Parts: sequence; C-alpha cells; structure tokens
Amino acid sequence: MRTTTPKWYQVVAENLKNKGLKIGFVDGGQPAKSLKLPHGVDIKEITFQTVGDDVRWKDLYPEWIDEDHPELQKCPKIPMPCFEHYRDLNAVVATVPCPSNATNTGYDDVFRLQVNLIVAHVLVRSKKIDHNDLGDREVYAVFLGSCGPMFELFRCEDLLWNDINTWIYKPDLKRLQQKVQMPVGSCQLAPRNAVESGQKWLVKNAEKPREAYVTVIHSSEDYVCGAIVLGQSIIQTKTKRDMILLADTTISHKSLRGLKAAGWKIKLIERIRSPNAEKDAYNEYNYSKLRIWQLIKYDKVIFIDSDLLVLQNLDEYFSYSQLSAARNGRHIFNSGVMVIEPSRCTFETMMSKRFSIVSYNGGDQGFLNEIFRWWHRLPSKTNFLKEFSNKEFGPDHQYPITVHAMHFLGTKPWMCYRDYDCNWDIFHYQRFASDSAHSKWWQVFDSMPKKLKRHCKLTPEMEEDVIMNRELAKEFNFSNGHWKINVIKDPRRTHHL
Repeated sequence: MRTTTPKWYQVVAENLKNKGLKIGFVDGGQPAKSLKLPHGVDIKEITFQTVGDDVRWKDLYPEWIDEDHPELQKCPKIPMPCFEHYRDLNAVVATVPCPSNATNTGYDDVFRLQVNLIVAHVLVRSKKIDHNDLGDREVYAVFLGSCGPMFELFRCEDLLWNDINTWIYKPDLKRLQQKVQMPVGSCQLAPRNAVESGQKWLVKNAEKPREAYVTVIHSSEDYVCGAIVLGQSIIQTKTKRDMILLADTTISHKSLRGLKAAGWKIKLIERIRSPNAEKDAYNEYNYSKLRIWQLIKYDKVIFIDSDLLVLQNLDEYFSYSQLSAARNGRHIFNSGVMVIEPSRCTFETMMSKRFSIVSYNGGDQGFLNEIFRWWHRLPSKTNFLKEFSNKEFGPDHQYPITVHAMHFLGTKPWMCYRDYDCNWDIFHYQRFASDSAHSKWWQVFDSMPKKLKRHCKLTPEMEEDVIMNRELAKEFNFSNGHWKINVIKDPRRTHHL
C-alpha cells in the first residue's frame, strides 16, 4: 500500500527549492516513525533529557524574586540538547505535547515549553551564528498535534501554512534569537546581554526602530486628567519616542484637545467589550486595550495605564521582548505597563479567542495572562504598585526612591483633595495610601500649563465622596489622623467643609 507524503513535507520541500531538506525531529509524545516520510529522507532525531516532573509552572513564575541581587536568582533547569550535533538542519519537526488541564501549575505545561524552546534554539543555532547573515538563513519549524506551537515564541506573521493539526513556520531568526536569550520564566530578570542584543535586532538598513509610548482612554472621561499628567511626566524624562493615545468616541473634543496639548498623538478607536465583564462594570470595555496591537506602524510600544506616573526614563525597556511586564502576584503579570510588539495577526488571533478564553478578573489583565502564558519579568520599579502592606515602607508609606513608574491603586490623586491622599480615609484602601506618592503626582500637575490643569477639576461627585469618607474616618477615629486636617487648601473645591 502506497504511503501518502505528508503535506507539510511537500510544502517545506517546495519552499527550499531543491536545496536539500535536512530534518531534525523533536519527540514531544510521538516517535519519528509516525511521520510517514518517503524512504531515504535525511532525518535526525534530536535527543534530550525530558524535564523532571518535579518542575512545575509555578516554579518558573514565583511570586517574588530578589531583584536587588539578580545574580543570586536561579531558574529551574530545563534540559536542552547538545546543539553542536544539529548545526546543519534547515527544518525542525516537533510533535507537541498537549497539557492535560488548564491550570498554571502543571508539569505538562513545562514539558510543552521545553519542546517549543528546543525547536527555537535548534533553529537559531543550526548554523554558525553570524549577526550579518542570521536573517538570510532559510529554516523552517513544523509542529504536529492538536495543541500546536506556543503563540508567544512563534509569531503568527511567520506562519507559512497550516491545517487542523499542522503548523509550518519560516521564523524571523533575529526575533527568535532574542526570545531564546530570555529566561525560561519570571524566575529571573532578563539578563543584560539579552537586553543589549535586543537593542540591535530591529535595525534594518541603518534605520532606527520605530517605538512609542501608548495609553488608552475609553467609555468615560474620568481618566482624562490622569492621561494628561502621565503624558507630561513622560515628556519630563526627556524621551524622544512618540506618544500615542487611543480614545473612543465617548471622549469629548474638548478633552481630546487637552490630551493633544499634553503631548499625545490621538488615534480614535472603536471600543471592545469584555465578554466576561458584567454590564456597566468598571471593566466592561477593558478589552479596548487590545487595540494597541493594531499600532503596526511601530516595532515596539510600551503601554502605560493612565493612572501611572513616570518618574524616570523608561526608554531602555524598549529592548525587552514581547510580552514583558512586572509581576502582579502569584504567576501573573500586571497589564498596567507592558512591552509589546504590534501585529495585525496577533490582534486578530486575540479577537478570535476572546469568547473562548475566560479572564479570571473579567478584564484585559486576566485575558492577556491566558494568551501570554510565557512572559518576561520587568523590574518592579517599572510598575511600582502603590500598595504598602509590607511594613518595610513604614507607617507613612514612603515610596522607594528607585521607582521608575508609580501605579496609583485605590482612589486616584485627581479624585482626592491635593492636601493629602484620601485613601487614608477609607479603611480597606489604607494600604494604598501614601502622602509622598500623592505629593509626587501633584508636583507634576503643578508644573503643567494652566490650560492643562483645567482638565483636572474636582467634580461635585468626586468631592461628595471625599467629604463622606472624611466624616466616616472621623467617626471611626482612624489613627492616621488625616481626617483631623481642618484647613483644606485645594483650590479645585466646590464646597466648604
């Protein structure tokens, strides 16, 4: 009985145009004989030690690492082959293991990562690495199995052909090389050599990489003031990068003019509803953030939520690969600051999956953590969550001087009196309170032109909340004593206490 040559073999062979197909095979659960290749095909099995079943996903993504002593941080060992034995390959075929459950702690997930990393490493190292010709080498990756390759490692732009259980990629090796230089998880910060090489990987024909800072406002004008102050804080760091603000049609022309005057280039978008959010919830349209992947004019963007303040220049982090972010807790990252690579097909992929992937919090952060399971840890100083449960910050909650960007959790500064952080007046928000951080935000506000300050009015509704919480703080006799301040000097007040 005649055996039909697999379609993937025909596609790769045709693309190589008789250059000679030399195949490496990675066994992720099926033996090489299952490939059913024509007799005499040059195929070499890539041997490796399977990662130990004692290594779990949570080991790759610890909640905390010692960022002050990165040289002491170690990641679990994920064995790799001896790459010297596989230098002459121009295609790597892998049968992909499929995780048995959807948890973030399983061994199956680690084995799947191992297989994908082996394929990536072999492709990048399949010949002597020469930075001048790395992008000209013609190599292919073939993944077989229902789970397919890892979205985070193999870009959809590089997908050459696929059917139900087969994916063929012709990867951009310069991009893939940066990926394999990153740690295997958030168990380490990105090593300096990977960051430095990343600064060169986008340079083509002596052109500079196209990069921008981006924020998004949708559904409400409550964050217009925050975005204006954020923009001014970025400008004060002396960056030369573009600043892009995505806004939907609920934002008034007056506010858009103010945002533009603050330094933002405005791009209008149609907002995207979060499938898992309740109607009229705060995160109902948080999936609008996904539109940052549509900014394909740029090679890299650093997204920053509009309730952040940039205190030091962040330009160096453009060299990190997608998706890089600071941790939020457990195995997940916080989506308030992210390094991403805009891509039309990545956006389309996320849109196709938004109804099938359940977000743990109903918003973009939960969704993105499911899409980008394999992510890279930015230093916490790039997205310092204004939360002071740890006693090291003292009773006054002084923020560290090393902070590069402050994320204002709880009630936002422009929704408080400028005299003090009104989070002190709300019992379950006191962990977010910090007069030093509050004052830093107002310091940037004070440096702005008067025409921009007009967009930071304290509305009657905001002040009503502040007054009510001050009275409750007095009733409960909160020990921090901020409610005892008799003279409130905030000139934005519409009422008198």
